[in-house]
Amino acid sequence: MSKKIAIDIISSLFILLFVYTAINKFIDINTLKFILKDYPLIGTMPVFIAWALPFTELIVVLLLFFPPTRLWGLYASLLLMSSFTLYLGYMLASTTKLPCTCGGMLQQLNWPQHLIFNLFFILLAAIAIKMYKKQKKETEERIIVFT
Repeated sequence: MSKKIAIDIISSLFILLFVYTAINKFIDINTLKFILKDYPLIGTMPVFIAWALPFTELIVVLLLFFPPTRLWGLYASLLLMSSFTLYLGYMLASTTKLPCTCGGMLQQLNWPQHLIFNLFFILLAAIAIKMYKKQKKETEERIIVFT
């Protein structure tokens, strides 16, 4: 499989994931705000975070969708998934009350499974970034050779 196809597949998986989770958050925004108010470290910002998360996910989708901004989208995906995973790890280590705001099919995962799911997507983002950079370097080397 070519690097371009692998990068496209990984980007598409992130697009599906983020569109799916953003739509679920928007559909049930009031429940999301209610649940977030009990999350550790959220403090007085549950309304802001409830709206910022799905909008951020959709911005990342746009970055991933267009080839000129795909690398930025992959970095943003890595950052978003890493942030979610660090927060999830913090919650697993610090509290016994673990409400889920994922919605849809992802809500069926227990918290350790969710952690594994997130780690898998972090790995995918890292692989795609590495492949993207390698592909770009190879393309630049071919241009230099032909000129």
